[in-house]
Amino acid sequence: MATALIILAAGQGTRMNSDLPKVLHPLGAAPLLHHAMRAGAALEPERTIVVVGHGGDRVRKAALAYDETAEIVVQDEQLGTGHAVAQALPLLAGFDGRVVVLFGDTPFIRAETLEKLAASTADVTVLGFHNHDRPQRYGRLVVENGELTRIVEFKDATPAEREITLINSGVVACDAGILSDLVAGLTNDNAAGEYYLTGIVAIARARGLSTAAETCPEEETLGIDTRASLAAAEVIFQTRARAEAQENGVTLTAPETVFFALDTVIGRDTVIAPNVVFGPGVTVESEAEILAFCHLEGCHISRGARVGPFARLRPGAELAEDVHVGNFVEIKNAILDEGVKVGHLTYLGDAHVGEHTNIGAGTVTCNYDGVMKHRTEIGARAFIGSDTMLVAPVKIGAGALTGSGSVITEDVPDDAVALGRAQQVVKPGLAKKLFEKLNSSKAKRQKEAE
Repeated sequence: MATALIILAAGQGTRMNSDLPKVLHPLGAAPLLHHAMRAGAALEPERTIVVVGHGGDRVRKAALAYDETAEIVVQDEQLGTGHAVAQALPLLAGFDGRVVVLFGDTPFIRAETLEKLAASTADVTVLGFHNHDRPQRYGRLVVENGELTRIVEFKDATPAEREITLINSGVVACDAGILSDLVAGLTNDNAAGEYYLTGIVAIARARGLSTAAETCPEEETLGIDTRASLAAAEVIFQTRARAEAQENGVTLTAPETVFFALDTVIGRDTVIAPNVVFGPGVTVESEAEILAFCHLEGCHISRGARVGPFARLRPGAELAEDVHVGNFVEIKNAILDEGVKVGHLTYLGDAHVGEHTNIGAGTVTCNYDGVMKHRTEIGARAFIGSDTMLVAPVKIGAGALTGSGSVITEDVPDDAVALGRAQQVVKPGLAKKLFEKLNSSKAKRQKEAE
């Protein structure tokens, strides 16, 4: 059966105490919304509709950045979850399939759970979880003879109903046509004056439709409401990501110190040392090694490459096989071909370095003139001496050599040597005279101060 997603992402999240819409707060270096969209994408939905409200333009942009085919609908007034779904339903007119309603601030629902919801044969299926501590905030799912008979909000529940351990998550699956009819029957006759999506269960029962509850671990339904819950969610995400990496054949020598992003991809037999942070957009192929205290973002690292310690790879960094990037090296928007060595204390930005070239310590590609960025091209098997300043735009030919301490402002042909130093001048005995003068001046000042 065809599937459509409605993701509710209109809430302000007042308890976050933030100007940033709640669904845009980062978890695993990605907005919460992206986690929900990624979870829903496991169903291969024909349609994905995101309901936006508070900070709608920013949420729209984030949604489309993840899935450019997503459809956006605006909930101008936040009048409850039922009202939010009602804004999306006109886009599903004529859709013949199952609709799954998710929340943009609920990042951990697994694909297997959503598949159970989508495959349920009940007219309305609600996702719940068991909590034997019986939290006071949440509604209870009342199941009788295998059917979900009603959802009872805590404040309306009897003492016996409050003892129920099956808790409502709010996630719902329903056939599109039925959902439209049920939502149309919702009322806002409650203390908050809002239209609650959970009300469709009672309406469905009254109309003789089938209703059911599916369950999942409580962790999957965790919603983010506060900074504290966001921090707790980060712990859960990182724990999952580390375990998944290890299961996929990645060695983490100190797992608790490595931090992943939502889209991090690492090949088997790669070794990750302690205190490594992966920002968004990082792919590491098999048999690479990332040493301690590296920060990686928006980069690609090929098989057998070695990075760190204390290296930073920024967006656009492309490392071919067997490249070595050492300590205190920064790479940005630069391609390093096979076997390049950049040992230490170097910045390469907006550059292309040919295969098996050696970059000496302290080398800088001077790529920014205050207005524009310029590229540096270095050929294969070149040798760049320590403390070389490459003032872009500039090209260094294959097999060329630059002398240590050079400032290179012009192109260097293949196999040439380039020296760009100021002439050294030696003044015999002058150092002694200068130090005597300086020490005398210092002693005079100290005496005057007394």
